[in-house]
Amino acid sequence: MSTLTPLVGLSPEELGAALEGIGVAPKQASMRVRQLWNWVYVHGAKDFAGMSNLARDFRESAAAHFSLMRPEIVTEQISEDGTRKWLLRTAPGIEFETVYIPEEDRGTLCVSSQVGCTLTCRFCHTGTQKLVRNLTPFEIVGQIMVARDALNDWPSTAENRRITNVVMMGMGEPLYNFDNVKAALAIVADGDGLALSRRRITLSTAGVVPMIERAGAEIGSMLAISLHAARDEVRDVIVPINKKYPIRELMAACRSYPGLSNARRITFEYVMLKGVNDSNADAKALVKLIAGIPAKINLIPFNPWPGSPYECSDWDRIEEFADIVNRAGYASPVRTPRGRDIMAACGQLKSESVKERASARMAALRSEELSRMPH
Repeated sequence: MSTLTPLVGLSPEELGAALEGIGVAPKQASMRVRQLWNWVYVHGAKDFAGMSNLARDFRESAAAHFSLMRPEIVTEQISEDGTRKWLLRTAPGIEFETVYIPEEDRGTLCVSSQVGCTLTCRFCHTGTQKLVRNLTPFEIVGQIMVARDALNDWPSTAENRRITNVVMMGMGEPLYNFDNVKAALAIVADGDGLALSRRRITLSTAGVVPMIERAGAEIGSMLAISLHAARDEVRDVIVPINKKYPIRELMAACRSYPGLSNARRITFEYVMLKGVNDSNADAKALVKLIAGIPAKINLIPFNPWPGSPYECSDWDRIEEFADIVNRAGYASPVRTPRGRDIMAACGQLKSESVKERASARMAALRSEELSRMPH
């Protein structure tokens, strides 16, 4: 990776300080910040030479100190349904995935906030990868830059953009990386930057209760809750953070989420696990649990992964569950699994490096065993 300072992910204040640090006068730095911001986030500039409204000596100085780099693309996979998945790297062992899901009325980019995860949700493949570290604003915003580059989706302010929505639903728990996620999403939502409305940005949490109100007040995005069960005894097992923040506390935080209204509903995500959380009684308990909260419920058919301990609910069971929720007055779309053939579906993300290291360990063990065998 380059030793130059990446500009992607810096706030306007940080960018201004960086410019002053290379000798740009404070008054001029303010103007240069606006110009650079436009080139980087509206036009997706990859070099300084093409920034035609900047003086040549400034461009040369900027190129000598700063970089417009993105995270390195390790692999890109394209599903038969058009879903794309990128494995990205920013340093040895620092790899993370981002997924683009094209639909008729939108294009959603699923963005990661951590390398690995601490939550160990039983149905989630990502949860089997130990946390390496939080992603920085550069690494979070960089996922969007990489996707826009690949999709030829510049300028960011154009009509008919391919990326219309960003969801913090990739690897990791966003509220355990609050400051970096907040800084990154400020750039995403900036009307002079990546220019996505906060109503088109959704932050998903497994239920870090103390941070939910702060997220609403300081980030202001839409909120999604990875609920997956309406009873503590079930959620304690499949979403272990529930032991720390039980359902009653989680629901109280949802009811007081800043800005909550019919126009700004909370999405409750509910993965359908055969024989675990998919009975009619579970559906009725779910409806009772969220009563009075402006909400919709995303029913997610379980996406299998190697070694997963669960099966997806039968389709007729999912439909009957959805009917109960619908009759109670809640929209409950069943999410069509996307990108299953490239392990890009909900709950399937896991750094390829982890799989490779596991394979390497197995190969080393086999080699050691062979070396000990008598010849």
